[in-house]
Amino acid sequence: MMGTMSIIDVMDDPALLAPWFSGDSWSAWRAILKAAFALPMTDAEVEQFRAVAERDPPKRRVRELWVIAGRRAGKDSIASLVACYSAAFVDYSANLRPGESALVLCLAVDRAQARIVFNYTRAYFDNIPMLGAMVTRPTMDGLELLNSVEIVVGTNDFRGVRGRPIAVAVFDECAFWSAEGSALPDKETYRAVMPGLGTIPGAMLIGITTPYRKSGLAYEKLKASYGKADDDILVVKAPSLTLNKTLDPIMIEKALADDPEGARAEWLGEFRDDIAAYVDREVVEAAIVPGRRELGCVAGITPVGLFDAAGGSGGDSFASAVAHFDQKAGRAVLDAIRERRPPFSPEATIKEHAEFFKSYGIHRVTSDRWGGEFPAEQFKKHGIACETSERVKSEIYREALPLLNSGKVELLDHPRLVSQICGLERRTARGGKDSIDHAPGAHDDIANSALGALVLAAASPAPLIFTQALMEWSRRRPAFTSTRI
Repeated sequence: MMGTMSIIDVMDDPALLAPWFSGDSWSAWRAILKAAFALPMTDAEVEQFRAVAERDPPKRRVRELWVIAGRRAGKDSIASLVACYSAAFVDYSANLRPGESALVLCLAVDRAQARIVFNYTRAYFDNIPMLGAMVTRPTMDGLELLNSVEIVVGTNDFRGVRGRPIAVAVFDECAFWSAEGSALPDKETYRAVMPGLGTIPGAMLIGITTPYRKSGLAYEKLKASYGKADDDILVVKAPSLTLNKTLDPIMIEKALADDPEGARAEWLGEFRDDIAAYVDREVVEAAIVPGRRELGCVAGITPVGLFDAAGGSGGDSFASAVAHFDQKAGRAVLDAIRERRPPFSPEATIKEHAEFFKSYGIHRVTSDRWGGEFPAEQFKKHGIACETSERVKSEIYREALPLLNSGKVELLDHPRLVSQICGLERRTARGGKDSIDHAPGAHDDIANSALGALVLAAASPAPLIFTQALMEWSRRRPAFTSTRI
């Protein structure tokens, strides 16, 4: 630990971080940091702060700093500054057990994103001798320091951040977080880190993000705390140019002309009006049958099957779903799903899915439009007729929505399925036409197959009713007696 220095002292010291933060372009950020850490401010800095926070500076150091700003505004650089300062210039020994370390966490949707802040932070330790001397061991996930502090890169997995004292947690681009095992990765990770932050006085959570759709933790923090005189939570909202005056305004003007909605989020720091959640999470949770992982064949009913071929983007899966219509309950019921995640052999995977369908007595399935004739040709080899869906993906989702909202479906208790359905987005194009799809970087293979099968089942209950009636008549009719003449 290097004496008692404020974060601004470290930022402005030529022997420390001043080479990375020199020039007037960082003046607005200085005002924000002084406010967040309750440091003395000039009248000019107070005005700069009010312009991006619409409030007076907090009276004490805040527990949470949320920065919602456009791209290239310097968010990652400032997060790395706070991470470095918190790791090297603050003494946590009074609050740690023997052998325990305080964590400085850099969390993002994946490790590549999280490493942006970490790489900036590591550069300070690599290039400043007095900081480099503090490193005892580099690890696969970060750095261990002499003062019982670890700088750690992680993903937004709430299971991996529990049980450790946390000095600083950086939520990087949290408006874009997604997770296959969680419908609410930002909120669940937030709940998981708060106890760890609570064990260290002065610990801070930093949420930095470009805005996206009007949902999620960052948006809720903006609505609840922006412009409010709260000494625990500080929310800052600013266009890119306000925080980084070196950007080219002509480039931003061109982006606004080409794509107004997208550019307002990317450069002006405004949440988008043209993107909304496909369905409320509460609706999806209400459709889940707790503990039901899979249903077997239902006597007298031949279910329907839908196959979703892997798309062209990395990480896409082959997915299949089986569903039937429960006439008594008046609901479409999801019986089972199968997923093969990459890497895989397409031929072997289709064979596997063909056996899955045949185990339910299905010999005719519907496939999405991806892959052309390939799925049909492969399924035919295994005794399955495969026809291409008449509906495009958006149409499937559009038809599934009233079934979900009206409680006319039963879903399996499957976290990845729930996450993918809750992650779907409705986008309104400039001409007013809606489309429904997964968010950038996310996947919807299971959701597409499951909701597609449910739509097919709900659209064709009549044959199933006929089958049930036929079986009931067969059971009740008198036995046929043959008479010889």
